[in-house]
Amino acid sequence: MPPLDAPPPRNADLESALLEARATYAAARPQSAALHEAARRVMPGGNTRTVLFWSPFPISMTRGEGARLWDADGRAYTDLLGEYTAGLFGHSERRILDAARAAMDTGINLAGAGANEIRFAELVCARLPSIERVRFTNSGTEANIMALSAARAFTGRAEIMVAKGGYHGGVMTFASGQSPVNLPVPTRFMTYNDVDGTVAAIREAGDKLAAVLVEPMLGSGGCIPATREFLAALRAACTETGAVLIFDEVMTSRHSEGGLQQRHNVIPDMTTLGKYIAGGMNVGAFGGRAAIMDVFDAHRPGALPHAGTFNNNVWSMAAGCVALGELFRGEVVEALFQRGEKLRADLNALCAEAGVAMQFTGAGSMMTAHFRAGAINTPYAATPEEEQARELFFLDMLEAGFYLARRGMVALSLPLAPTDLGGFVAAFREFLNLRGPLLGRAG
Repeated sequence: MPPLDAPPPRNADLESALLEARATYAAARPQSAALHEAARRVMPGGNTRTVLFWSPFPISMTRGEGARLWDADGRAYTDLLGEYTAGLFGHSERRILDAARAAMDTGINLAGAGANEIRFAELVCARLPSIERVRFTNSGTEANIMALSAARAFTGRAEIMVAKGGYHGGVMTFASGQSPVNLPVPTRFMTYNDVDGTVAAIREAGDKLAAVLVEPMLGSGGCIPATREFLAALRAACTETGAVLIFDEVMTSRHSEGGLQQRHNVIPDMTTLGKYIAGGMNVGAFGGRAAIMDVFDAHRPGALPHAGTFNNNVWSMAAGCVALGELFRGEVVEALFQRGEKLRADLNALCAEAGVAMQFTGAGSMMTAHFRAGAINTPYAATPEEEQARELFFLDMLEAGFYLARRGMVALSLPLAPTDLGGFVAAFREFLNLRGPLLGRAG
């Protein structure tokens, strides 16, 4: 037994701090609590999107403008979540809103092809090195489903390979292997950033493997970047075996005009997109080499069908033309990437100065907090203490007026000002001053 005057174990102090932070959170948000109770009567769990649920109840947001959010209780936040990368342009970009309104003024559901659909497709093909042909969907989830369908039809093979801990949409989530909601597709697994093991696994699959689907930086898996060596090894192994290499750049295409594939100069056979590319409107896209995408060419006998009432909805097509054609180009893209690089460096410098087992991984304008020391190159199972620290960080940042993901993810948007990021760094410094003794020590 420890001596009677021994300090309480760190996890006990951490748990006490977390209980207090939860109580403070709940007491300050009675309207969100009431709305959640009403929601539970008509929706299982009280919401319709799992990532936005947390205990004791999630925040109900009522308004957004620029990079600001207001909740049902009138509390204001600087938005550092950016709708999980979809909110790149903030909440009130006038040119996006004007384009969508103008399109809807001419009719909402026209049940026909349109000129903006062509223009948007031209912009996508011009930006992504791997995309010669593209088709649109309603979401990144659908884009990944259709890309895999194309790859399986093109190769005549059935199996796919994904990374353990990866995420490719609501029906392709692999945080702990297979999920009961996943599509029933024969799936093999690779370890992210394990070059030798992954190449061996692709060769072992051989002519059974239709596609390798991978994010060039894991998004929900912790903003863990792939090494160029790993991506290049995937490219070579897929070329060798005839498997289709698909980069899921639904999140990461923001990191240059041509996505991370351009930044790394590793070009896949297909790419999936979504999130921000239509200015925050619902959208997804998948594209690639013409030979693969032409399995959908209805001019040809036996073409694959691709349905979706809202695939080419007028507001997303119009907003996408403005988002990619006018707003997010050239220097704007690179400036956002560099702002994120600096922010992550500043946050990690504070972690090192405090000597805590905490760090931020990521690339450019995307990053995630981790509560452990050492290099993080692949997804891992967090300890109970790490999960407690993660939730405490989230709640403390809310109290300081900064909204980020419950899992510790940050995705910067264009309207954020230098003072916003400086305020976040200052709030994080205060977090380390207050909570540092509760976190593990580095080294």
